[in-house]
Amino acid sequence: MKVKILLLLFACGYINTQAQLQDGPPVKIGVLPRGKFNAITDVEAVMVGHKTLIKADSIRTGVTVILPHKGNLFQQKVPAAIYVGNGFGKLAGSTQIEELGNIESPIILTNTLSIAAAINAGITYTLSQKENININSVNIVAGETNDGYLNDIRGRHVKEQDVLDAIKDARSGEVVQGNVGAGTGTVCFGFKGGIGTSSRVLPKASGGYTVGVLVQTNFGGVLEIAGVPVGKELGKYYLKDQLNNPVDGSCMIVVATDAPLDARNLERLAKRAFIALAKTGGIASNGSGDYVIAFSANPAVRIPYETAKKLYTTATIFNDDMSPLFMAAIEATEEAVINSLFAAKTTTGKNGNTVEALPRDEVINILKKYNRYQP
Repeated sequence: MKVKILLLLFACGYINTQAQLQDGPPVKIGVLPRGKFNAITDVEAVMVGHKTLIKADSIRTGVTVILPHKGNLFQQKVPAAIYVGNGFGKLAGSTQIEELGNIESPIILTNTLSIAAAINAGITYTLSQKENININSVNIVAGETNDGYLNDIRGRHVKEQDVLDAIKDARSGEVVQGNVGAGTGTVCFGFKGGIGTSSRVLPKASGGYTVGVLVQTNFGGVLEIAGVPVGKELGKYYLKDQLNNPVDGSCMIVVATDAPLDARNLERLAKRAFIALAKTGGIASNGSGDYVIAFSANPAVRIPYETAKKLYTTATIFNDDMSPLFMAAIEATEEAVINSLFAAKTTTGKNGNTVEALPRDEVINILKKYNRYQP
């Protein structure tokens, strides 16, 4: 009887599995409204997929993919840009994006030593599409963070099929956060990090556009939440105890928007997203690979692989109208980082290493102390 009741509650949505969204931070970040799902998928056509690998006592890793639209990405490329906050990392495909200003593959996030598997899977996926039967080259975009503290990273457990599974799983709507996909084994500010996402919607007078952000958090510093020095209050921050509070690790930030932007203004948008890392207390340390990938999912600015036209003509936003988008990117990125912490759970992995989750109740008390608690 008890099992039947549980199944009924699950079917009705009253019980969340580990793969469901966790409660967000008990504080309002910024001034702009969130999108329906408060996720990168609030940008129309954008999809996210995960493959989580938790095996035995030492495999804690996975893959997260972002698809800029539901069609053939090679045939219908999207304008894109890269901003390198600190280049101690591996972002495959970045130079072609910088040169041509577009993305033609899924964006794949995984661990440092699985970049090769990610690239191979991206190639397999692209070549398998019937419209691509005659292509002989593709630029796969794959980024990483190092999850070697919790994960047997040298075992290279992420396989090509895992990446393909994540692509197949990609969908719109709610996005799973925390210990999932590429965030399964990550550490952030000395607490369990992971995948986080958020979105902001501009007022109609500013275009009504949406900006969505997804992050893979694996970096350090002195945690701040909405300006509150949470890391300092908890006594857990960089340089307090250098052995137990590592600062290196990396952060991948993916920014999507439905605003019709070209590569130049997407790079400007990416730069603003990086500002948000500092607002959370991140310091972009020497050994942290911190990258922002920004793209426009607006169908009007897609770039066809083949066309009889000799000119690429499209309407894009004026420079003077970029400021609202800048603010949206900053707010969404800041909240995505914080969401990754609140969604993550305490994890034990390789060599018995344990990383505790951010202590929600203690954080709430700290927010109350600073008059910032907003349930």
